[in-house]
Amino acid sequence: MARIKELTNGIGADAVLECVGTQESMMQAIRCTRPGGYVGYVGVPHGVALNGQELFFAHVHLHGGPAPVRRFLPKLIELVWNRKINPGKVFDLTLPLDQVAEGYRAMDERRAIKTLLRP
Repeated sequence: MARIKELTNGIGADAVLECVGTQESMMQAIRCTRPGGYVGYVGVPHGVALNGQELFFAHVHLHGGPAPVRRFLPKLIELVWNRKINPGKVFDLTLPLDQVAEGYRAMDERRAIKTLLRP
């Protein structure tokens, strides 16, 4: 949050997308957003409790809904597989497919953002 505030001269981001669904990630998104800004969240939050007074005084718009991943996934996989798009820095750990459990563990322990599994 401090880095976002620093990059925006103490104001905060106009819009923040929260995609993790935890208490910590939701609060981080809200606190990184400028007054009057927007926080969008996708998927189902897990155990997130919002303090009404803090949300009220944050002056942020909070909007959420489901992430229709399955609708887009086949085409996205095809584009990545054919090297038409590069998924970028999101995949910061690459493991063989038989180490999928380690990939999930690394993401859960915040040692990786996303794990790319290779055959």
